[in-house]
Amino acid sequence: MLIFSEYAVKKFIRCIEIQMTQENQPRDVKELTEEESQQLIRNLYLKATKYLADKGIVTNSVTAEDSRYLLPIVSVWKLNTLADGTLWVISGEVPCDHIPVKAAATAQEALRHFSMKWQLQAENIMQSSRGDETQVKFAQLLVKRAEGLHHLCNDEKLWK
Repeated sequence: MLIFSEYAVKKFIRCIEIQMTQENQPRDVKELTEEESQQLIRNLYLKATKYLADKGIVTNSVTAEDSRYLLPIVSVWKLNTLADGTLWVISGEVPCDHIPVKAAATAQEALRHFSMKWQLQAENIMQSSRGDETQVKFAQLLVKRAEGLHHLCNDEKLWK
């Protein structure tokens, strides 16, 4: 079971609350320029590799043709590592996470796997939270992000 420090959970919740507040505000929808898109892709990639580095996992290369992104919401990278084999790593407006590539053959399947994983983690957190409001909020946010991934996985227009 994944355990988070209270500080990490509060920080994540605050970031999500800010995002949710921004999501409820009318946005000026504009096309991203090529330069803006490339910068977002770089940032999502750096976020994914930093996440792995923080876990002591050294990235060797990326399999770009299998990796996918929906700017600026989510990216899923197929990353080759020096010691841990090939991993799917998710980053974006979601918690960074990783799974071994053997758990999912495609980026779409990887997103589905993350969605199910987060729903199970949220359920475990809810059962063990003992009324800790911070943990309950975090579990609820995991469920929302998992549901969002589930919708992306099932939108076949995105995967053609």
